[in-house]
Amino acid sequence: MCGISGEARFNGGTPDAGAVTRMTGTMRPRGPDGEGLWSDGWVALGHRRLTVIDLSDAGAQPMVRADLGLGLVFNGCVYNYPELREELRAAGHTFHSTGDTEVILVAYAQWGERFVDHLVGMFAVALVDRRRRRLVLARDRLGIKPLYLAEAPGRLRFASTLPALLRAGDVDTGVDPVALHHYLSWHSIVPAPRTILRGVRKLPPATLRVVEADGQARELIYWRPDYARDPARAGLDARDWQVAVGDALRTAVRRRLVADVPVGVLLSGGLDSSLIVALLAEAGQQQLRTFSIGFAGRGGETGDEFGYSDLVARAFATDHHRIRLADDDLVPAVRRAVTAMTEPMGSHDVVAFHLLSEHVARHVKVAQSGQGADEVFAGYRYHRPLAGVARDDAAEVFAAAFFDRDHTELNRVVAPAYALDRDASRELVAAHLAAPGAETALDAVLRLDTHLLLPDDPVKRVDSMSMAWGLEVRTPFLDQDLVALAAACPPEHKLGQGGKGVLKDVAREVLPAEVVDRPKGYFPVPALRTVDGPVRRLVTEALAAPAARERGLFRREYVAELLAEPDRAEAAAGSNKLWQLGLLELWLQAHDIR
Repeated sequence: MCGISGEARFNGGTPDAGAVTRMTGTMRPRGPDGEGLWSDGWVALGHRRLTVIDLSDAGAQPMVRADLGLGLVFNGCVYNYPELREELRAAGHTFHSTGDTEVILVAYAQWGERFVDHLVGMFAVALVDRRRRRLVLARDRLGIKPLYLAEAPGRLRFASTLPALLRAGDVDTGVDPVALHHYLSWHSIVPAPRTILRGVRKLPPATLRVVEADGQARELIYWRPDYARDPARAGLDARDWQVAVGDALRTAVRRRLVADVPVGVLLSGGLDSSLIVALLAEAGQQQLRTFSIGFAGRGGETGDEFGYSDLVARAFATDHHRIRLADDDLVPAVRRAVTAMTEPMGSHDVVAFHLLSEHVARHVKVAQSGQGADEVFAGYRYHRPLAGVARDDAAEVFAAAFFDRDHTELNRVVAPAYALDRDASRELVAAHLAAPGAETALDAVLRLDTHLLLPDDPVKRVDSMSMAWGLEVRTPFLDQDLVALAAACPPEHKLGQGGKGVLKDVAREVLPAEVVDRPKGYFPVPALRTVDGPVRRLVTEALAAPAARERGLFRREYVAELLAEPDRAEAAAGSNKLWQLGLLELWLQAHDIR
């Protein structure tokens, strides 16, 4: 786990080493254990290192193999690197380190651009093919590891975080009106390739981008499940699917134990993280460290789920850590979390992840987490109305259940300079849902969830908040083989039992019934859900600040309405419309974006 950066020049000039150094320095929290810089004339690479696999200097980056004509920086973890190493050795290759970084280099030497097909894990890769004068950028299948891009005439810069690119300078920091439309429609999600800023883009998940020394580029999407029934599994019944999913999940959990340091678990007390704990215990992990966080309640809403996390911790004899935050801790924590966000993220549990990661990082460098299970196994409330809906009606039903605002309301929110004359968010959703494949309406929505929306929430949330403290978080439910299996699973097995039915069947064999049958919960942060007390003052100040008035993103009368009638601020999926606006301004101001 690390932070990577770089610059390529296409006009005959040399890369700006100072800009790469600044980008790399900005990402020190992602990689507190070392740094490196390397240039090959037209490309420069920078790296910050978090030592998790091969703790020796042999695993340092940028890694260069002169005999292969290759240089590399890499962020993430390739879980099957021991098996790949043996396969590549059998093919005649040699190694000088014991980690996964060199395996990626040698895999490219063996298989060329198809090296990504052989990698199981999470990764963002920037590889320089010195002989072909080619830069190869790649992102993992589910977009777990980020890669941001800033292009200018004759130049390309890239980094693991958006703020790193800002630190390099010369970036168009104007707000992208289409991205703003997405942000305000979808609980602050801005899917790839856009970001909230006009001058920064991100490489989409499962994408390989090949950039030649003259600046010519091409992209390849190298993986995408069909979301259709597999004829080879046509005879499987509910029990068969339970066994298949259970086996795949056990493999996913075991894969994510690959490390030369201890591995813990972020235990919310919900089904997904509890299931990970149970399967790790089943695999023989002793004295597993688990971590839970809670906040003060508000208006009858509890601020923690310690009752459930304690139950799981006792059942599996984990070394359990409870972290409880008082109201006085929240506003300073919000400010720190906003600064750490690589993009503005309005989900109220972002702050919880940031605070939790701060405490977890004092004990372990690696932890597993349950993110992704709801998107992969149909666990959200908005999935249920899709049962039995005609395939062509998927967009209508999904928009009604998921969107925070429709296009008409959006034009009442944003100032005229940022208003669109078309419904860009509805158009994008409709295009994805209408794409070939995906047999049913639910299949189409789960494909949209998993491959368009999920990488930018919750995946981005987990990466951004955990890496702010040098903590590597691994997500078994986003294992590529498990996701592909779930995509082939008939919708009725996923929608059963109120959602995630097949997963609940797996859990019943290893978890207490109280955890499996409990109401669905989230990381509860009541003060952010309701935007009251000190949080309300913080938001009000941000929206009234000189920078906000100068920027003029939002109509003042709309903001005044939400402040005067906070009950009108509730949006879909428990989000808060006022918090979305305030969070965006807080983020822009924290990064001095004007």
